[in-house]
Amino acid sequence: MEEKLKAEEKKIGMTEAWLRKHRLLYTGATRHPFILSIRDGTVDIAAFKTWLAQDYLFVRAFVPFAASVLIKAYKESDDNTDMEVILGGVAALKDEISWFKNEANKWGISLSNVVPQKPNKNYCGLLDSLTRPEVEYSVAITAFWAIEAVYQESFAHCLGEGSQTPQELKETCERWGNEGFGQYCQSLQNIANLHLQKASDDELKNAEVALLSVLEHEVEFWNMSCASV
Repeated sequence: MEEKLKAEEKKIGMTEAWLRKHRLLYTGATRHPFILSIRDGTVDIAAFKTWLAQDYLFVRAFVPFAASVLIKAYKESDDNTDMEVILGGVAALKDEISWFKNEANKWGISLSNVVPQKPNKNYCGLLDSLTRPEVEYSVAITAFWAIEAVYQESFAHCLGEGSQTPQELKETCERWGNEGFGQYCQSLQNIANLHLQKASDDELKNAEVALLSVLEHEVEFWNMSCASV
């Protein structure tokens, strides 16, 4: 039975095997009521504004984490394309921060007055813990992929057939739900799977825990946005 399980994991990739294993939690992170309310056009704009302001703070905390993953790729990966893919993601964060500032201005949000809420602080704390030198590259890249993939999956759903996403929120959804970002997430997943194939049992356990932590924090982040209304 164990050999059959390992053969299946090798065939579909460790990350996909974990997503199937933890499907309920993954669905909770990518089909959260907040996301569904955007898709069906019933979202409370106050909730959206809370998410926007809090996510701006999160993205700023995401920058040093992304940089640490890039450094780990340089030190621990034999494949130069790892660095190129991750570097592309890091470079895009400058534009993303500018986008948040522009959106905040559009919605009348003063970002200088935004205070991180507890779920945001907790999530940023996870990012900070993953920047430690002793965290294996396979663990860090798994978390990096998961963070990006949740947004891609969530916002792409808001653009899918039958969606009634409000016109003024479509740009937000397209930012993460577009095909190009989906391909980027797929590249990250491929990198993660490749390194997880070579990982030790302890690394695999740590990577799975990191994935679960990301999904749990994502759910709490969405909950935080809804709770503000």
